[in-house]
Amino acid sequence: MNELKDPTFGWRPLAASDLPVLAQWLQEPQVARWWNHESDDDAVERDFGPSIRGEEAGEDLVVSMDGTAIGLVQRSVIGDYPEELAEFAAIVDVPDGAVELDYLIGDASLRGRGIGTRMIAAAIEKTWTDFPSAPVVLVAVVAANVASWRALEKAGMQRIAEGPMEPDNPIDDSLHFVYRIDRPQQRTADGTGSSPGND
Repeated sequence: MNELKDPTFGWRPLAASDLPVLAQWLQEPQVARWWNHESDDDAVERDFGPSIRGEEAGEDLVVSMDGTAIGLVQRSVIGDYPEELAEFAAIVDVPDGAVELDYLIGDASLRGRGIGTRMIAAAIEKTWTDFPSAPVVLVAVVAANVASWRALEKAGMQRIAEGPMEPDNPIDDSLHFVYRIDRPQQRTADGTGSSPGND
């Protein structure tokens, strides 16, 4: 498929009115394969309702491309979720304030066109602004999901470790790859670089 040139992404918090569309996305075969999430109304409300109501530390963002909703990005500070932190910390160093991402594109026709890579890169850039104290972004992806980890690499993330983590889908092996990208250094008045926590 042809790649789209320079799409414009928009981001907004998931709303209750989005849940029917989200349920459809979760039913899409490729999303269902890797997310393995129940898609009936009760399950979607159970798992995404707390975020909508502001009861979760993390956030669910509806991603639009050129004005059309195409997918979801989940974003959270890893330290806000002790079980997530323990899984990451068993494999890699997790700096204070590190943010993790998860993502899906709900429209199968948009895959294979470089959109996922661009969406991930845009989400990372947005994270530096929205989480000014976040020093790094970390993403763990099951090793079998080749398309996902290749998109991470194309978006500029580096694989830093691999190890066992609980897979979303029990048919998968526990092996995960962990990817990292550091906040770009800001140039100071004397021409040197600085990052959050290093000043």
